[in-house]
Amino acid sequence: MPEILTISISDIINNIKLSCQIPDVLEAIASKTIITEAARESSVEVTPDEIQQEGDKLRLEKKLVKAKDTWSWLEKHHLSVKEFEELVHYKALSRKLANHMFSPYVEKYFYERRLDYDKAATYEVVFEDRDLALEFFYAIEEGEITFAEIARQFIQEPERRRAGGYQGLRYRKEFRPEIAAPVFAASAPSIIKPITTSKGVYLIWVEEIIQPELNEELREKIISELFSDWLKQQRQTLEMLIQPGLDTILQPNKELLQQA
Repeated sequence: MPEILTISISDIINNIKLSCQIPDVLEAIASKTIITEAARESSVEVTPDEIQQEGDKLRLEKKLVKAKDTWSWLEKHHLSVKEFEELVHYKALSRKLANHMFSPYVEKYFYERRLDYDKAATYEVVFEDRDLALEFFYAIEEGEITFAEIARQFIQEPERRRAGGYQGLRYRKEFRPEIAAPVFAASAPSIIKPITTSKGVYLIWVEEIIQPELNEELREKIISELFSDWLKQQRQTLEMLIQPGLDTILQPNKELLQQA
């Protein structure tokens, strides 16, 4: 084994290709170009305070509490201080552009799609036999057994069993359509009648239904969603040209493909 490992640009690109990450890389490059140009056309610029705030958010996200933590992170990702500043500037610019473009439409968007932001906290056990699921449904209604007892008995996955079948707090769109309607029509807390799907028969305890409020967190989520949709549309209309030298590395061997 060699004491020094020499890695070339071609090695890096080839590894990215074999990891099937080329589409993500090209998408990120296109997104940066689109955002930068849109910000320029809209005269959107970031202030030093906004860049500082974005840098603080990034350090908090990456748990870079101390200066040495930041230096270690930069070294790990092969980033110079200037490149780190470029990264932070781009994030701040993206955030400000998104707010500039979509902040005026948040309230209208929210009230038109308010049901999409309902959340439900549920517990689930999936059966193969509908009759068995119905038997437990009626047993719970009669107080003969608890949902937690059923979960401990019938859930195979250890983590889900320990959590009693808890599925977390989910938006309406995160449920299967045939499950969403009865879940959000339930008077929580309550058990709902077994639901038969292609994946099995669901016995569901609805713990809580949470009506949405247009707070700052949800406002940012909506802006982010609208911005992502816009960016996706822009990428689809953008013709990406790859410089000739790089093209020979990225493109698969057509002769080998034809032989296959």
